[in-house]
Formats: sequence, C-alpha cells, structure tokens
Amino acid sequence: MIPPAFDYARPSSVDEAVRALADAGEDAKVLAGGQSLLPLLRLRLAFPELVVDVGRIPELRGVREDGDTLAIGAMTTHHDVVRDPLVRRHAGLLAAATATVADPAVRHRGTLGGSLAHADPAGDLPAVVLALNAELVAQGPRGRRTIAARDFFVDYLQSALEPDELLVEVRVPKTDGWGFHYEKFHRVAQAYAIVGVAALVRRDNGRIAEARVGLTNMGATPLRATAAEEALAGAGDAQAITQASDAAAEGTRPAQDVSASSEYREQLARVLTKRAVLAASGMG
Repeated sequence: MIPPAFDYARPSSVDEAVRALADAGEDAKVLAGGQSLLPLLRLRLAFPELVVDVGRIPELRGVREDGDTLAIGAMTTHHDVVRDPLVRRHAGLLAAATATVADPAVRHRGTLGGSLAHADPAGDLPAVVLALNAELVAQGPRGRRTIAARDFFVDYLQSALEPDELLVEVRVPKTDGWGFHYEKFHRVAQAYAIVGVAALVRRDNGRIAEARVGLTNMGATPLRATAAEEALAGAGDAQAITQASDAAAEGTRPAQDVSASSEYREQLARVLTKRAVLAASGMG
C-alpha cells in the first residue's frame, strides 16, 4: 500500500529537530531507523503531516561511560549495541536481548531509541530497560528531562514523550557482577515474542540476594514481575526458583489474540521466568 503524502525534514542537530517537532505539534512523527514507522505508514495506520528524519544527527549515536552508568545515544543501532564492548561488559542483558531482535537486516537499521519510543509491549527492549532500571533522556523546547523507565511506558504504543520532545539518550546503570538472561517464546524465527522474560540476578553466599524480572507482551505496557521478584529473594536452589516463578503472572493483564490466549501467556510467563532466572543465577 502507498503511504499518505507528508512533508519531510532532515535536521542536522538535536536543536533543529526539536524546533521542527515544536512547529508541527502532534502532526509530526520522528523517523529513526524506520523499522516501526515505515510499516505503519504503508498500512496507513499513521497519518503524519511531517516526518522528521533524525538519522543524520551524529550526537545521537554511540556509547560512553558516565561513572556507574552507560549513556547510549538514542540513534545507536541494535547492531552497534550488540557489538559495543562497553555494553557487553557492563550491560550484558541489553546486549543479549538486542541480539534476539528480529533479523540482521532490521538490527542494522533499527535503533535502541526508536524501539523504546515506539512503546510496543511486544518489543523485546522495553522490558529489558525496565529490568535494568534505565533512565530515558528527552529534549524539547524547555530543555532536557530524565524519565525513569518505569514511568516512560504509559499505554499501548504510548510513551511519556511530549509531541515536541525527542528521545536523545538512554542511561543504563552498570550491572557488573549480576547474572542475566533473556528468554522468549515465538512460534517462528524473527517474529515478535508471544511472551518474553528479561532476568537479572545478584547472588550472595550462594543465594539470590536480588532479582529483577521484566515481562514482554504481558499487558498494554512492559511490566516488572514484582511478586516473583519478591518471592525469589533468598532462593538458593532450583526448586525455590521454580516455586517463586509461579508468581510471575500476578498483576498482569495479557491480551488474548490470534497468537495466544491470556491463560496461555500467563503459563508462558511462569515457565519462561523459571528458565531465565535459572540461567541468570547459574542454578539451572
């Protein structure tokens, strides 16, 4: 299908992009890697009057250290996130989960910031940044503001970004010493996860001292499996992890669609949480 007509702008700086968004208001869309927006345009599910292409803004790319945090430019591609030595060393969960996104062609074009701003609960990375306690930095006409990942995802395909704001950076706390694993179930390769689980585990004296569990596609937004996290504290063997993982679906409202029933997704959340935590803790 042919997309509807729209005006096109290709700014060379963040300030220029913000001005373009502010002038257009709610009638503008940001084009990053295009892996989410272009299908919406082709299917005529989005009707922007202006598309602001931020692909030529160099300050939006790259990874740098900032104390105990990694600052990742929003336009850093999935491919570059996976290969970056700082990400692999200090945020292994992000690298591991990003390596499962779609296929190599998409990973070479798609961007970390674009995936997060799209706010699709079936996407892999929103649940990952939740588990990492990441922060997202937005810039608008009033300057920059930092949004905690837990506050960024508002509803289905809706983020906390204002129409005149641009996501410029993702700040990920280093998780050196934590075990990690991303586990997802999808019926065919490269498809969206029916359910995914991002697990981070910190052990002390052979037991789980702290666990974080992010859930993909278990509601209108990515979620933390807080009941399972609480139950996992102090777990010292596979049996305890299995019992704690039974709480993974508590408080969730998974959709029922052609891919799976709500009940099936709830069962998947329990099973995948068990697998992910066992792998992350080394007790599997």
